Amino acid sequence: MNTDNLQIQIKTFFGLEEILAEEVKKLGGRNVEIKNRAVNCEGDLGFLYKINYSCRTALKILVPIKSFKAFDADRFYDRLFDVQWDEYMSIDQSFAIDATINSERFSHSQFMTLKMKDAIVDFFKMKYRDRPNVDSKNPDIKFHLHIDRELVSISLDSSGDPLFKRGYRQMQTEAPINEVLASGLLQIAGWDGKGNFLDPMCGSGTLLVEAAMIALDLPAQIFRKKFAFQNWKNYDAELF
Repeated sequence: MNTDNLQIQIKTFFGLEEILAEEVKKLGGRNVEIKNRAVNCEGDLGFLYKINYSCRTALKILVPIKSFKAFDADRFYDRLFDVQWDEYMSIDQSFAIDATINSERFSHSQFMTLKMKDAIVDFFKMKYRDRPNVDSKNPDIKFHLHIDRELVSISLDSSGDPLFKRGYRQMQTEAPINEVLASGLLQIAGWDGKGNFLDPMCGSGTLLVEAAMIALDLPAQIFRKKFAFQNWKNYDAELF
């Protein structure tokens, strides 16, 4: 993986793409492109760490590692079996696969996820005569599978848990607003942290907390304990 010039895709909610693009530019992202519910950009490893830690309107941050066309499940498996998976994880690490599928040809996401899992496990069995474990709840390495008609894209999820899980919420009220959405709404409204902030319909306090974090210039993930990139083979703790 070329860590000086990573292709990065940052997911967000519909309607927050422009706000996210501004954040990405401010944090140093290059070649910023607005997509549907996402922003694509380029940056180095330090930028990837920084955007995970600081970006307020990102839901998850992906690094694409492979894309190809497949017209049936066997071709899909073969192309994935050829990937050098040991570049991205070691045999003693667990992994999980998230899938987003928009395809008539491959309509069953669970089946395609299973096929990808088989390809990864079979690669390790063939090369090392051993296999990594799948852990859907708390994996060391998280892959994202995206299929759009025949186009298959595989990415590494650098965030792990979605980035709206900031780590400051101790208790849950009924139907709290998503933290990323709250921060996006504040930025659309032009909140810059100067002056008084009043929330007359305060429920769980998410808007107030996000407004305070903007006012104090606190990074979005200052309370978060763990990111998925900390389990990557190329993780640079000093750089982070």
